[in-house]
Amino acid sequence: MHEWWRGGVIYQVYPRSFQDSNGDGIGDLAGIMRRLDYIASLGVDCIWLSPIQQSPQADMGYDVSDYTEVDRLFGTLNDFDSLIERAHALGLKVIMDQVLSHTSSEHPWFRESKLSRTNSRADWYVWADPKRDGSPPNNWPSVFGGRAWEWNPSRGQYYFHNFLGEQPDLNFHNAEVQDAILDILRFWLERGVDGFRLDTVNYYFHDTQLRNNPASRRPKHLPYAVNPYDMQEHRYGKSQPENVAFLRRVRKLLDQFPGTTTVGEIGDSHKGLQLMEEYTSGRDKLHMAYTFDMLGDEFTAAHFRTKIEKFFTGAPNGWPCWAFSNHDVRRHATRWAAYSIDPQALARQAVAMLCSFRGSVCLYQGEELGLPETDLLFEELTDPPGIRFWPEYKGRDGCRTPIPWEEGEAPNGFTTGTPWLPVKQAQSAHNVAVQNADPASTLNAYRRMLAFRRDHGVLVDGGIEFIKTGEPVLAFRRTSPGGNLLCIFNLGPDPVRIAIDNAPAGTVPEPVSEAATLTANRLVLGPNGYAFIAESGGQIGVKFTRRPKRATA
Repeated sequence: MHEWWRGGVIYQVYPRSFQDSNGDGIGDLAGIMRRLDYIASLGVDCIWLSPIQQSPQADMGYDVSDYTEVDRLFGTLNDFDSLIERAHALGLKVIMDQVLSHTSSEHPWFRESKLSRTNSRADWYVWADPKRDGSPPNNWPSVFGGRAWEWNPSRGQYYFHNFLGEQPDLNFHNAEVQDAILDILRFWLERGVDGFRLDTVNYYFHDTQLRNNPASRRPKHLPYAVNPYDMQEHRYGKSQPENVAFLRRVRKLLDQFPGTTTVGEIGDSHKGLQLMEEYTSGRDKLHMAYTFDMLGDEFTAAHFRTKIEKFFTGAPNGWPCWAFSNHDVRRHATRWAAYSIDPQALARQAVAMLCSFRGSVCLYQGEELGLPETDLLFEELTDPPGIRFWPEYKGRDGCRTPIPWEEGEAPNGFTTGTPWLPVKQAQSAHNVAVQNADPASTLNAYRRMLAFRRDHGVLVDGGIEFIKTGEPVLAFRRTSPGGNLLCIFNLGPDPVRIAIDNAPAGTVPEPVSEAATLTANRLVLGPNGYAFIAESGGQIGVKFTRRPKRATA
């Protein structure tokens, strides 16, 4: 029986910025309900909801103070139940964010833990004595800047926080903590959720010896890092081997709820793919996972080919979930702009690539509109690391601004009030209403590509074989007993010419291809062009010959 998540397409909804229903400027569950038909029209399989649980919002919901309650910003548990029911009626699965590595400092567990060294939850968080000079126990830094240790005078100890001081890390070495976390997951599974996106899934365990991290092996030309966190190899504060046994407990729980799934976020710049392989191999841990390998600035054929080949070599029975954008990184229409003369052509090529890679797919709200990163002023920021490291790092607010739904002026139908982050002209211009009416829009290109993927099973669960080509051409075939599909992409702003051998007479690129012309034995791809060619007989030969010169005015 086919497992829906294997090769499925997940659409990430960032609730604060999707649709506001009550005029307070912040998106909510009722707003998402209003737009469910739109999400279904894209042709995705599943919605991933970023955090909606009760939270002081120090890190926009990634600091949970009650895991089994919906924050009133977003609605109620009844609203959540209604959302699940309506989504399921539309054929959409729903998975939700679970932020388990840490809680809010306002969570009752932490409030009790910090009172003394002898209370019932004294060992539920990571506590450590100071050094003799009063300094923290080791050199671990916080992802968001500064030391990862906060002093607590009640206990006379430091507590560990990988992120904000308001986000103390749980002690997963304590079996009671693990049990409590599994109870939380069970609560939502019994409520009908179809699975979880597990935030910072490699951060659950720490080194019990609290050993110092070594310095990172940085390029010699890099004299410093904007964030000192990047100057260490994080060998001991996260990514510990004990994590695997706990993930087996998570999988055992989900196996009691057929059809549910997990996708883990792995944040580790030194061994992200290795952990992704380890965490998804076999059928007893995570169903799938993603790293930040494809969420960076590199946009080359060698990069994408190497990451995919390396994963399936290391974990032939594991499963990836590939993404180009999410709520933590700059939008890829901006990030990769140097590789295109038309950002919208780049956006259309991106979804074609993503939908033809072997693995599952995650799309981030607004990328189907080709939204660029929003350029914000310092006084408009809300993101803690952006405020701390401005202007060298502007934070994550630029990819989190509200969705522009309607024509006209900002905020384009997102809210009747003042939006929590501004909608600016560069985003307003790409609104849903205008694109919905334009058959040639990026939005409708996404719909066509997702339908093409859905109609061609080889793209969902077929094999993948890369074809050796020079830059900027990425070429591979997806393989299955029912027939192969050749996928060829020009990852550059200039046209390329590719020799095609052994193609039967009358072979033409599939209609979903773009800026692609096949004449005799020559395929020409325009800037960011791509072609899908069905192999009905034998394999078609592909050889990148040369770039035609770009036309000049």
